[in-house]
Amino acid sequence: MFRAARAAEPIRLLALGDSLTAGYGLPPGQGFVPQLQRALAGRGRPVRVIDAGVSGDTTAGGLARLDWALADNPQAVIVELGGNDGLRALPPAQTRANLAAILDRLKARGIPTLLAGMLAPPNLGAEYGREFAAVFQDLARQHPEVVFYPFFLDGVAGEAALNQPDGIHPNEKGLAEILRRFVPAVETLLERVPRPPAG
Repeated sequence: MFRAARAAEPIRLLALGDSLTAGYGLPPGQGFVPQLQRALAGRGRPVRVIDAGVSGDTTAGGLARLDWALADNPQAVIVELGGNDGLRALPPAQTRANLAAILDRLKARGIPTLLAGMLAPPNLGAEYGREFAAVFQDLARQHPEVVFYPFFLDGVAGEAALNQPDGIHPNEKGLAEILRRFVPAVETLLERVPRPPAG
């Protein structure tokens, strides 16, 4: 009985991110974290998604609070950071260094990780856009142990009907589309969580 109950315990999945993770502008209970948890439950995966999303956070902010976020002893981590670095036109090398430090710490702890990529706003120019996108692509190559989802807002960015009036944050329809595309990558991540020993 004890072993069965233990096996049924939800996996603790930390979502370390910015306003996209925090569910900015969405009704209570309808943001990314609760919706992801429900979507996974609907696929027969008991998961407790821990909300470590802070609106306005940069990769530097995520790195600064990583140890605090890990106090919940997550068994897997989603890293969704970088959007605010792009909006502020921060140097891509700085974004790269912060994300690399986060991934290095998670790897050292043996925590399976999903890295969600981001693209820079087009108004910052093609060269900045290429350098910014390369940050995530290069990190994914350097960390083959990481599940890489190339663009968190895939299918939603630039679609007025799927975004709030600010044109940056998804509305409820947009979030549903993000989850439709994103959940399979999360399932790949969850498959990498070690199973509790039998017996």
